[in-house]
Amino acid sequence: MRILVAEDDPVSGEVLRHSLASLGHEVTVTADGQQALEAFQKSPAEVVVTDLMMPVMDGPELCRRIRQLGCRHYVYVVFLTMLDRKARYLEAMDAGADDFLNKPLDREQLTARLRVAKRILSMHQELNDLRGALRFCPGCKCYCDSSETWRPLEELLEPALNAEFKPRICPECEARLARTAVD
Repeated sequence: MRILVAEDDPVSGEVLRHSLASLGHEVTVTADGQQALEAFQKSPAEVVVTDLMMPVMDGPELCRRIRQLGCRHYVYVVFLTMLDRKARYLEAMDAGADDFLNKPLDREQLTARLRVAKRILSMHQELNDLRGALRFCPGCKCYCDSSETWRPLEELLEPALNAEFKPRICPECEARLARTAVD
């Protein structure tokens, strides 16, 4: 996954960068929320890991600004916080936080949070694809996916149903076909 880190402590930022890269992720580290927002606008990440308190722009403000951008894909936001900062949890949740990690960083907790992020992002992608089915061409039976590509409806339905796609005729069409066959 593409992960953007906003961490004002250089040592913590490097620990995060190393941990995330060793897990196979593409990582960009910034020193504050403003730099993170600028990096995000150039190349939107799938996951943002941000310190709660930073100079220039704090984590909650960064999260609010990212949410306001209206990306094509869902952005999973994880806040880093010290245990004594629990009072700001509600502020972070109101800003759009998805999850929290305590400092100092626990690599197993990080791995677990990223697994959850991957599942959530996958479900959002599937939901976006299903929404694309609402942009459906009755002529060729294709739908427009989230990348604005027209695809056969079978591609959407087969994985979503986890079964072989088998078209069925609705009762109205079945009755109309029966009347046509008799005429």
